[in-house]
Amino acid sequence: MKSFLLTALCLYLLSCSQTKKPEIQDNEPFLKGSLSGANMDSSLIQSMDSNIATNNYPNIHSVLIWKNNSLVFEKYYSGKDEIWGDDIGTIVYHKDSLHDIRSVTKSIVSACVGLAIAQGKIKSVDQRVLDFYPEYNHLDTGIKSTLTIKHLLTMTTGQVWNEDVPYTDSSNSEIRMVNSSDPVAYAISQPVEKTPGTEWKYNGGSTQVLASIIQKATGKSIDDFAAEYLFKPLGISKFTWTKYAGTDLPAAASGLRLTPRDLLKFGVLYLKEGQFNGKTILPASWIEESTQMHIDRPPFGDMKQGYGYQFWLSILPSQKKTVAVAIGNGNQRILIDRDNDMVIVITAGNYNNWSLINNSDKLILDFIYPAVR
Repeated sequence: MKSFLLTALCLYLLSCSQTKKPEIQDNEPFLKGSLSGANMDSSLIQSMDSNIATNNYPNIHSVLIWKNNSLVFEKYYSGKDEIWGDDIGTIVYHKDSLHDIRSVTKSIVSACVGLAIAQGKIKSVDQRVLDFYPEYNHLDTGIKSTLTIKHLLTMTTGQVWNEDVPYTDSSNSEIRMVNSSDPVAYAISQPVEKTPGTEWKYNGGSTQVLASIIQKATGKSIDDFAAEYLFKPLGISKFTWTKYAGTDLPAAASGLRLTPRDLLKFGVLYLKEGQFNGKTILPASWIEESTQMHIDRPPFGDMKQGYGYQFWLSILPSQKKTVAVAIGNGNQRILIDRDNDMVIVITAGNYNNWSLINNSDKLILDFIYPAVR
């Protein structure tokens, strides 16, 4: 559920082609294009395909590349997989297959917050968290009373929270939240030890509270809200959202399953500043705000890294280009590169394998960016 952003990504950023093609149409979700038409080196992408097929980059389940307004590469593979930690064996994937997206779910929840604000149901990101919870009035004291929606979005709540240990470890805070009788209450009740807004700490509980605020503000659970106001306008009708055992509460931090094509639609929505198929779904201002670096992360080499509104960000200062990435445990990726007019989607089954070298990020760096002319 946690990963570091692509380590040398922006070193490969090149100027994008100016060739433009028609927008995506609902009855044919993606206009098909060619790698050569997108000015990409097809031999490198063929080499990528071969390396996946021979398991040099293990357990990759799909790779989709959308560039210059068309889908220029789409390939599905077979591999071992899970549904929220439960082994489902080896799956032969295709374009209609649902896939765990794990913490990419967080970026979907972020989009829903933007929709609720646009609808006037939430005042702004600066609205206090505890405004929505009169039942937790006893917690509304001290620095905890200053917690805002923005602190949740940027994972800067300052709360005591530990996802640095494996998710198989019972001391992991997200696992404790999952196993609690009331996950939202668990997340809200964690003490604040740092001034909110000053320190980043990976916190799935923040996302669960965001989903709860959406329900408080709109009367709709996060899955119903997303289905009506985000998925339907994008032409997404097939999805599942894992719920906590014995409850009707969707696991907001990691429980969503979507098809790779539908992940691509979400990426294109952000690439096109909230537009999809000629319709405005999200305000452009929200897209811009969400994919700004609101809190720094430690740099990797000469690359500046940071975090937006439940998106990871990377900037190479000398080129001043930003890549936003939705990241999920197991090597799930939606990479949004506005400068190259490109969205990359990868799904895989490498859950909790943090030491894997030839992962999705390496695949992107070794083949896809070198192929961009």
